[in-house]
Amino acid sequence: MKTVGVFDILGPIMVGPSSSHTAGAARLGKVARSIADGDIKEVTFLLHGSFGKTYKGHGTDRALVAGILGMEPSDLRLRDSLNIAKEQGIEIIFKETDLGDAHPNTVKFLITGKKGKKYEMVGSSIGGGSIEVSEVNGEKVEFTGAYPTIIISHVDVPGVVSNVTSLLYDHAINIAFMKVFRSQKGKEATMVFEVDNNVTDEIIDEIKVMESINKVIRINPIKDGE
Repeated sequence: MKTVGVFDILGPIMVGPSSSHTAGAARLGKVARSIADGDIKEVTFLLHGSFGKTYKGHGTDRALVAGILGMEPSDLRLRDSLNIAKEQGIEIIFKETDLGDAHPNTVKFLITGKKGKKYEMVGSSIGGGSIEVSEVNGEKVEFTGAYPTIIISHVDVPGVVSNVTSLLYDHAINIAFMKVFRSQKGKEATMVFEVDNNVTDEIIDEIKVMESINKVIRINPIKDGE
């Protein structure tokens, strides 16, 4: 049986009529912004299920763009996010699509950076403002954005996971949740750490120079009022 917390009963602090369609959408946009490290020139939102059918009426479009701009769900500027994005020269495109067996409130972000670099993320708004991210840059993942999160792409060889966990231990970083994903033995894999402590630039830099590490992404927790 799922545990119900006070947040699930009261709901998030937000602008808009629906926690799933606005608060959750804004949080997804903010995580996508982190994936791109703020390098955003153009965003195509592929909207699945209920997101695709009702995104204008429920303000999902404005919430997603607000998150891309770095706004919190409670930011009053959320209502004007489409105009703000236009003023900043960010091109915004919405398309209804079918993402298969996905949660009805799911969106795929296709982001193009200022120098043409591409970023992708798939995430769902699962109710009460909570989110789940299921794919980053084509790699399967699973995290909620509620904790400081480190996503590491690496070669699937012995010792890589141990090296990273030892480094986190040395810096007194407690691991709340950890998952490793791979499509084929010995090829590229992805490990995701959700941790209890803030992760400094120094730690990220130490991970980046480790053998067999390809890419490291850090995502700060998404909370109301920050």
